[in-house]
Amino acid sequence: MQTIILENLSKTYPGGRQAVRQVSLSLGPGEVYGFLGPNGAGKTTTVKLLNGMLTPSGGCCRVYGIDPSAEPAKAHTHSGVVTEHAQMYDNLTGMENLLFFASVFGLSPSDSRNRARTLLRQLALEDASDKKLSAYSTGMRQRLSLARALIHRPEVLFLDEPTSGLDPESAQNVNQMIRNLAEKEGTTVFLCTHQLRYAQEVCTRYGLIEEGRLLASGTLSELQRDILPELPLFVRVQHMPHGLPFQKTDEENLYQTSIHSEGEIPCLVRQLIEGGGDVYSVEVKHPSLEDIYFTLTRDRRRTENTEDTPGIQQQDRESGKEKII
Repeated sequence: MQTIILENLSKTYPGGRQAVRQVSLSLGPGEVYGFLGPNGAGKTTTVKLLNGMLTPSGGCCRVYGIDPSAEPAKAHTHSGVVTEHAQMYDNLTGMENLLFFASVFGLSPSDSRNRARTLLRQLALEDASDKKLSAYSTGMRQRLSLARALIHRPEVLFLDEPTSGLDPESAQNVNQMIRNLAEKEGTTVFLCTHQLRYAQEVCTRYGLIEEGRLLASGTLSELQRDILPELPLFVRVQHMPHGLPFQKTDEENLYQTSIHSEGEIPCLVRQLIEGGGDVYSVEVKHPSLEDIYFTLTRDRRRTENTEDTPGIQQQDRESGKEKII
């Protein structure tokens, strides 16, 4: 069963701003999906649509088969949400906040307290459980917000910048909890962030969004294959043989070429050695999410600029190249 489905989902705000433009994707149990893009890309709007806080302008979405705009309360029984700014009650303690939200979801008093104690322990908040929220630091509030979202054991978890304001140790604990929820409990995690390096550490699949458009979606290896199929190969060689497809870099004895798979490396190294080269190191640079994202956005802008330029292409007879006039 697909836990989250978006079909041509769109949202246009009053005034004409298109925040989400025909986004389609589906997620299954146990996925940690990184929904990635800069501020204003449409990430938060998408989460609001998936939680019934906004109504789509076009298309539709489903959470566990439920239309959240038509039945938000029913959809919320399956989902938990953590926003960048934790919204709870300052005059209640950490434990009291969790017990209140547990009661909203219909948990019994005994189940509520047991679940709250477990989450407070997992998120290193036991010592602060009887302190009022007004005394919590930003990082403590964020961790309690995660506990609140998990209090009813949701099958789907929406996270908006979940490690914002956390110290490195707390962020590591939250990341490990996310992995455990996905791997051990089958929770679907929909994680919104603009931090591409962070997402690469914790997510299993990615969607890259800009200006409301989903530019690409897939695992890291799928995105690498589809967006940047050529891998830079660097070799440090003394006495580079002639006739091999390597170019000298600015660094001494360091040469570069491009390959499509690591299976090409043994043949190239063999040719280097048989040609009299002394090989000291071989390194393949796999493209990161940042490399992929910037390639996609650069290509999209180049395409848009070309389409927006008036005129036609004609052959420049002197240069032999096409030009726009």
